[in-house]
Amino acid sequence: MSEAKYGVDYLTLITGRNKKDEILKFLLSSGCHLIDLVYAKGSVKTGYFKDMLGLVPEEKKIMITCLIAGNLTDHLLEQLVKQFNFDKPNTGIAFVVPVDRLTV
Repeated sequence: MSEAKYGVDYLTLITGRNKKDEILKFLLSSGCHLIDLVYAKGSVKTGYFKDMLGLVPEEKKIMITCLIAGNLTDHLLEQLVKQFNFDKPNTGIAFVVPVDRLTV
């Protein structure tokens, strides 16, 4: 992987199922690899989300995970805000975890 010199991040993204195709197309064009999609249903009580994040749980979600080169992560997260309004409540949440060790 040429991305190894920049490090690799593991992206987790949760959004409404109605945005699946649009987000998937965006991730593919942004250089993401090994993209997995899982249909999800949250089990957390409303009060927890509302108190912690100001969010309201929705049942029909999709969780997407993928790998992305560390040098592309900031741009990708910025675009999620600009294109998909991830800075607004109940639109989506995304976070990355740096991958320190990877065996291929």
